Amino acid sequence: MSKARPAPRTTPALVAAWPCLHLIAPSGPGKAGACTLDISVSPNAKRTELVGWHDGALRVRLAAAPVEGAANIALHRWLADELSIPRASITLIRGDTSRRKQWRIDQDPTLVTQWLARQACLAQAGG
Repeated sequence: MSKARPAPRTTPALVAAWPCLHLIAPSGPGKAGACTLDISVSPNAKRTELVGWHDGALRVRLAAAPVEGAANIALHRWLADELSIPRASITLIRGDTSRRKQWRIDQDPTLVTQWLARQACLAQAGG
């Protein structure tokens, strides 16, 4: 008889409310799992800020130039600061030279959904 696995704390229904968020299954017992976050970047802004949605991704204005990875570094730092997690928990997995990026976040996805729910610009945009 196999042992039943506990249900994850972040349900697919909760994640479905956020088109930019995708669950990654836990890698082993006792692990919280991870998620990916789709972000559309507008570089060379006056300040870095989340401004809403763009084609199913978070739209972030970024106060960095897209030169020699400066924008990716700035976005990496901004994400870690916003989510209050270590930068080592966040990895760029797609979009190194593109405006559309996908980041892997090796933390409990509930943390990310709670952060998304607190963003006023996403609620106003109908997210």
